[in-house]
Amino acid sequence: SRQLSTLTGNILRLSRLEHQEILSCRQLFSLDEQIRQALLSLEPLWTKKNLEIDMELPAADYWGDPDLLYQVWVNLFSNAIKFTPEGGSISVCMEQDSGSVTIHIRDTGTGMTPQVQKHIFEKFYQGDSSRHMEGNGLGLALVKRIVDLYGGTIQAESAPGEGSCFSVTLPHFVPQSL
Repeated sequence: SRQLSTLTGNILRLSRLEHQEILSCRQLFSLDEQIRQALLSLEPLWTKKNLEIDMELPAADYWGDPDLLYQVWVNLFSNAIKFTPEGGSISVCMEQDSGSVTIHIRDTGTGMTPQVQKHIFEKFYQGDSSRHMEGNGLGLALVKRIVDLYGGTIQAESAPGEGSCFSVTLPHFVPQSL
C-alpha cells in the first residue's frame, strides 16, 4: 500500500508539472543548505548501508521554488543510495559562475548501460527489470520536468560497475527588486 500511495502521489505531481509552463512560487533560499537537508533526510538509508558521504557545497543562494528543487535532490540522492552497494560512497559538489549553478551527484553504484541511459528520464521506465528494487519509474521523469521548468539541464554519465554521476545545471535568476 505504501508503494501504491507513492506511485499515486508521483503520478499526480508529474501530471501537474507537465501542465505547468512557468514557476510562480519563487523565493530566495540557501541552495547549499537545502541540498544538505535533502541528504540528511535520507540518513537512515545511507547509514544502514554504511555509505561514505562527501559534500563540497559552497554557500549559494538561489531564486526558485524550494519545494520543487527539494524534490530533485531527494530523488537523485534516493537513487544514488538505492544503487550503491554497502560500503560505497556518494559525493555531491557544486560549481557556480555568473550565469548558472551546477550540482554533481556521483555514486559508486552499479552504473548503467548506454541502453538504459537513453530511457532513464521516461515515465515508468525502470532500468532494473527484475523489479527487486523499490521504485515506480517516475522519480527521474519528475526530476527532468522540474529542471526543464527552470530552463536547466540534467545529464547522466555512467558505466556498468563504475557508478553514475548526475549533473544538474540551473540558470541563475534573481529579480531586479532584490
